Amino acid sequence: MTKSDSHQTKNPPRDRSVASLEALPSDFVESLSGRVASLQPALLAWYAQQGRDLPWRRTRDPYAIWISEIMLQQTQVKTVLPYYDRWLRQFPTVTALAQADQQRVLKAWEGLGYYARARNLHRAAQAIMADHAGEFPSTFDAAIALPGIGRTTAGGILSAAFNQPVAILDGNVKRVLARLIALRTPPSKALDQLWLLSERLLPTDHPRDFNQALMDLGATLCTRHRPACLLCPWQSACAAYNQNVQLEIPMTEARAPLPHKQIGVGVVWNEQGQILIDRRLQEGLLGGLWEFPGGKIEPGETVEDCIRRELQEELAIEVEVGDRLMTINHTYTHFKVTLNVFHCRHTAGEPQPIECDEVRWVEVSELEEFPFPKANSQIIDAIKAL
Repeated sequence: MTKSDSHQTKNPPRDRSVASLEALPSDFVESLSGRVASLQPALLAWYAQQGRDLPWRRTRDPYAIWISEIMLQQTQVKTVLPYYDRWLRQFPTVTALAQADQQRVLKAWEGLGYYARARNLHRAAQAIMADHAGEFPSTFDAAIALPGIGRTTAGGILSAAFNQPVAILDGNVKRVLARLIALRTPPSKALDQLWLLSERLLPTDHPRDFNQALMDLGATLCTRHRPACLLCPWQSACAAYNQNVQLEIPMTEARAPLPHKQIGVGVVWNEQGQILIDRRLQEGLLGGLWEFPGGKIEPGETVEDCIRRELQEELAIEVEVGDRLMTINHTYTHFKVTLNVFHCRHTAGEPQPIECDEVRWVEVSELEEFPFPKANSQIIDAIKAL
């Protein structure tokens, strides 16, 4: 299961009104009232029998639910489970998280990806302590004002923790609703309609269970490639199933090939056998994490020349580039990288944090104490194996 706030806005949920549903397919709108009356109990009954037993569903603690909602953005449940348990042991309360050092927070998040989520959790915890007396806010406007919380995440937290009728629209829900109405456009082009539909379907008396059920339906039955339509509680009402187009929906947009960046990386050693690492600026995909210094290889530039140039520009040091240690290919959401990693010997200059937050010489045995991007873990393993 994944969650995404990539298309969420900072606007409160719209009023539920039949008039506002005009953007939906007309044949669906005509029978919407009758469909809602049958769709709600059918899904809730299915959820009572088939809903997943997940740790964040065994609590009403807004903090624990908030952590799960953030971790589940763009990340599958099976990946989140061990991180969730460890996180709550390490940071059991908002107070504990707010008071923790950011580096400790990022280290706890290491390997989960999308590190802005961890930075925003930390900032939001501090805001909750400062502005809400240490209690997660129970209103939509206050919740969505916190760093890292968009419309779906706010709905997920408020419905799960406080049983409030606030709709959600994560990736699973978009797929379920698109099939329900046989949406003939990519969901990203019909977000207003899908939000209206999610709001209209949500019952006021069981919003917590309904939202969880809707996500489970998408995660377990209404999957992208092999939907189990014969087991679906909404089969008879599903327009995509009835038109036999469930494999064509949701429609996708054509995507350009992912950009591929070639990066030169230096594992810089000094005379004492220590290695130089730097901490990235706070903004960006990997902000706040530590890395082995380097940068993008310019057209016509050798890897060795790139490393020498980057380390001079970013750290004000000179190095002698030695043997290649390894080559690592890694794919992020919007681009691919190839890390060309070389051993380097420090020859001159005192390292300066010109384009980073901090630089340090560390022992090999200390490397695992710092939060690194996932791709860098392979470099650390290779260094330790020398």
